[in-house]
Amino acid sequence: MVDVKIDRRVGLLVLSLVLVFGGGALGYWGHTAGGSVSVQDVQFEGTNGTTMSGHLYVPDGVSAENPAPGVLAVHGYVNTKQVQSPFATEYARRGYVVLALDQTGHGGSEPPAFANAFGGPDGLAYLQSRSMVANDSIALSGHSMGGWAITAAAAVHPRKYDAAIYQGSGPGPIPGFPIPNATAPNGSATFPRNVGVVFAEYDEFHWLMWGAAAADSGTVRSATKTKAVFGTDGPVEEGQVYGNVESGSARKLTTPATTHPGTHLSTAAVADSVEWLQRTAPTETDLSPTNQVWYWKEVGTLLALFGAVLFVFPAGSLLLDRDPFAAAVDTVPDAVTERGGWWYANAAVAAVLPALTYYPAMILGDQVLSANAIFPQTITNGVAIWALVNTLLTVTLVGIWHVRRDGDGDALARLGLAAGESGGAVTRALGVAVAVVGAVYLSLVAVDTLFNVDYRIWFVALKLLQPWHVGAFLVYLPVFGAFFVALGVLLHGRLRTPATTTSLRRAMATNTVIVVGGFVLLVAAQYVPLLLGHALATPPLALYAIVSLSFLPVLTAAAVISTYFYHRTGGVWTGAFVNAVLITWFLVASTATQAPI
Repeated sequence: MVDVKIDRRVGLLVLSLVLVFGGGALGYWGHTAGGSVSVQDVQFEGTNGTTMSGHLYVPDGVSAENPAPGVLAVHGYVNTKQVQSPFATEYARRGYVVLALDQTGHGGSEPPAFANAFGGPDGLAYLQSRSMVANDSIALSGHSMGGWAITAAAAVHPRKYDAAIYQGSGPGPIPGFPIPNATAPNGSATFPRNVGVVFAEYDEFHWLMWGAAAADSGTVRSATKTKAVFGTDGPVEEGQVYGNVESGSARKLTTPATTHPGTHLSTAAVADSVEWLQRTAPTETDLSPTNQVWYWKEVGTLLALFGAVLFVFPAGSLLLDRDPFAAAVDTVPDAVTERGGWWYANAAVAAVLPALTYYPAMILGDQVLSANAIFPQTITNGVAIWALVNTLLTVTLVGIWHVRRDGDGDALARLGLAAGESGGAVTRALGVAVAVVGAVYLSLVAVDTLFNVDYRIWFVALKLLQPWHVGAFLVYLPVFGAFFVALGVLLHGRLRTPATTTSLRRAMATNTVIVVGGFVLLVAAQYVPLLLGHALATPPLALYAIVSLSFLPVLTAAAVISTYFYHRTGGVWTGAFVNAVLITWFLVASTATQAPI
C-alpha cells in the first residue's frame, strides 16, 4: 500500500476555497430568500450625469403586467448598499420591489459623496420609472445618513411616496448641523408622510438625529425634535401610532435593544421596519414581520470572508516554496529579548500608543484636511495619518532601543529587515503579496459573478474596486506599506522572545494582544458608558467610535498575517506587503470618496 502524504497547506487551501464558494452560495440563498427574489445590479444616470448604482430586488411574479409597491432603501455614511440587505430582502419577501441604493460617492455610485442630496431624489425617480413598480404605492427607508437621503427625496418628490421609515435616523439632522454640498430638511408633524422611526436603545447618534442627551427611549421620546415630528406636546409613547395613514400624519416610534450599526444585524429592528411598511403601504402578502431569513446571507458572506483571509496563508506559503519567490525565505534569527519587566513595559507602550493617537488622527484626516484629487477619502485620510504617526513613533522607539542595545551580528537581520542580494528578498516578498492578494481579488470577482455577494460581516467587507478607487489605492498603499513594515520590526525585531520564536501559535496570540489590546480598551472606554448610560463617553466622536469597531477584526488579521509570514520567511517584508495590499484594498473600496473624480 502506497503511503500518500498530503501537504497540510494544500488541505487548508482547499478548505479556504470551499468556505469562499460555499459561503457565497449560502449568502446568495439568504440574499434572494431561497431564489424567490431576483437581485439585480442596476446603474442609471442621476443629476448632472452622475452614474448611480444599486441592487434592485424583484419578487417572483412581479412584472410590468403585475406591478408591486416599491421601496427605496438607502444606507448610511461610509457604507454601501449591501448593508441594507437585511431590510431589502425582507421587504422583497413581502412583495415589494426594492431599490437598495448606493449613495453618491459610495459603492458603485460616482463621487463626490453628499452630492445631489446624497442621490436620494434620483433613486426615488428611478424607482418610480420602473414599469414593475406600482407608482401609487412607494415607501422610503433609510439608515443613518440614508435617512437624510430619503428626506431629501421626499422634499423633491412630495407626490411620489406614501411612507418613510427611519432606522437609526431622523428626518434631517439637528438644526444647524452642516452637511457639505447637500441638504436634508427637518421633519414636522406632516412631513414626511407616515413616519416610522426605529431608533435603537443604544444608538450612538442620539444627539445628531434627535437632539437627545442619551439614546434611551425616555430621553429620545422627550426630545424637542421628536415631539415636533410626532405632533405632540408630551413625551412620545413607544409603540403608539400617532395620526392616521390616510392623511399621511401617521407616526410610530420603536426602540430595539441594539446600537446604531447593530440595527443591521437586529431581527427586532428589521421586524419593526417591516411592520410599519406593511401598515402604511400594504401588499397582498401576509407574512409575519418576525418571519425572517436575511441572516443566512450574513452567515454565508462571513464564511466567505473567513475563507478569503484563510486562503492567504497556504497560498503564500506554497508560493514561497517556488522560484523565484524562495529568495524571500531565510532562517528566523535568535530571540532578541527575554520576557521580563522591561518587555511588559515596552509591550504596553506598543499596545497603548496606537489607541491614544486614533481619535486625534481621525479628526485631523476627516475634519481638518479636505479631500482632494490625490487623497480623495476623508476616513482613509484619517487612518493614513494614524498609520504615519505610529510609523514615526515606532521608528523612534525602535531606533532608541537599537542604539542602546549591545549586541553583535547583522542588525538588519535581527530587525527582520534583511533585503537579500540586490534587494531580492524585498522584491520577491512584494511579488508574493501581489500574487496572493490578487488571487483573493479574483476569487471575489468569481463570487460576485456567481452569487452577487461580497466578502463581509456587518460593515467589515472586501468589495470590488471601482475605477475611481484604483488611483486612491495606489496613493494610500505606500503609507500602509511603511506602517506594516514598522509594525513587523516592532513585533519581530524588538519584542520577540524565545517563546514566541519557537512557537508560532504563541507568537500569534502574543502579537495579537499587543496589536489589538489598546483598541479593545479604547472601544470599552466608549461603549461601556453607552451600555450603562445610553451615551458614549464622548458622543461627538460617534462616527470614529463606530469605525474603531472594525479595527478589532482587521488588526487581528494583520497581526496574525505578519507573524505567520515572519516565521515562514525570517523577515518582515512578506507579511508587511500582504497586509498593506489587503488592508488598503479594504479601506479604499468600503468607504466614501468625498473628492470629485
